[in-house]
Amino acid sequence: MSTYRAGVIGLGRMGSTFDDEITQGGSLFLPYCHAPSYDASPKTELVAGADLHAEQAEIFGERWGLSSEHIYSDYREMLEKENLDLVSVCTTARVRSTIVQDVARAGVKGIWAEKPISLSLAEADEMLDVCNENGVVVAINCARRWNPFFSEARKLIDEGEIGNVLQVTVYAQCGLSHNGSHAIDILRYMAGGNVEWVFGEMQSDEAAAGENDLAGNGYLVFDNGVRAYLRSTSCGAAPWEVDVIGSGGRIRSINNAEKFEMIRVLPGGRRGRGVPATCPFPSPVRMQGMGLTIVDDIINAIENGGSPKCSGEDGRAALEIAIALRESHRRGGVKVELPIEDRSLRILSSEIRGDDTPARVRRMRG
Repeated sequence: MSTYRAGVIGLGRMGSTFDDEITQGGSLFLPYCHAPSYDASPKTELVAGADLHAEQAEIFGERWGLSSEHIYSDYREMLEKENLDLVSVCTTARVRSTIVQDVARAGVKGIWAEKPISLSLAEADEMLDVCNENGVVVAINCARRWNPFFSEARKLIDEGEIGNVLQVTVYAQCGLSHNGSHAIDILRYMAGGNVEWVFGEMQSDEAAAGENDLAGNGYLVFDNGVRAYLRSTSCGAAPWEVDVIGSGGRIRSINNAEKFEMIRVLPGGRRGRGVPATCPFPSPVRMQGMGLTIVDDIINAIENGGSPKCSGEDGRAALEIAIALRESHRRGGVKVELPIEDRSLRILSSEIRGDDTPARVRRMRG
């Protein structure tokens, strides 16, 4: 088995040390973020990293046992010298599009990029065009698709265990671009289709008029007939829940994927319309770290064709839906069809605020 040489651009929390912050079990399965996954996978060797911030670069080298000659301040020098197969792009979204394009042109086989895919649709289009032209596999880190319980839910849906999916609701108190990329992507994954049009209502007229990240609610219509609802304004006791309703059952993810419920409609009940009965949700057969699953998925796409579970196209779709929801509000609550014609439209993801200082440092400062 060949070993893939991996490098990371952006050596902060998600690129390197986020896993070290996890002190108890929950919805994340470790290794989760980029460097720990490359370090743990038998299929990859973590060989290099690049970051503008010397402090982060030093921490990365010490944490993963890399000498200073393999740590770079300029990612382009790393790409030139290290002969990489896989590259993670964990920088601020402000520069993600440019870096992904440079990486794709450098001859790598696969890119694992953080979310959101970019700030604007034009940036996302350009990224994917360059990756496709160079035959590079792209995965966007909307990681819930690789969560073993969500994967099990999708398997149950595909096997017809809850009948035909009719409606999906996602409660996720967040900005539509930053963590909203997770919410919209898992909604699409559970619905199993592509969005044709939306209605959207944002947190305020003022927020909708600007380009900053914002919360909002939406109604989405899919090409397979599924109707869906996104609730990203204040959700109270349901800050992160996913509810999939089928013709013969229901699957719910509660408390940010820490609990899953399955309900089947059994014969009987008033006028023979059936009785909803709670059933045990089957435990996944495999429970490896989500980062390892992502690495396996990217390598499988490289070696056998196809796309990762959350591809570049999926990442772009999440951003486009977020923008379409905001455009619906801007235009007075009208129906907005996809794809959006104006590709210059953008949302300035909340993660770029203060991005001249690494997130790790900002957190330490309180």
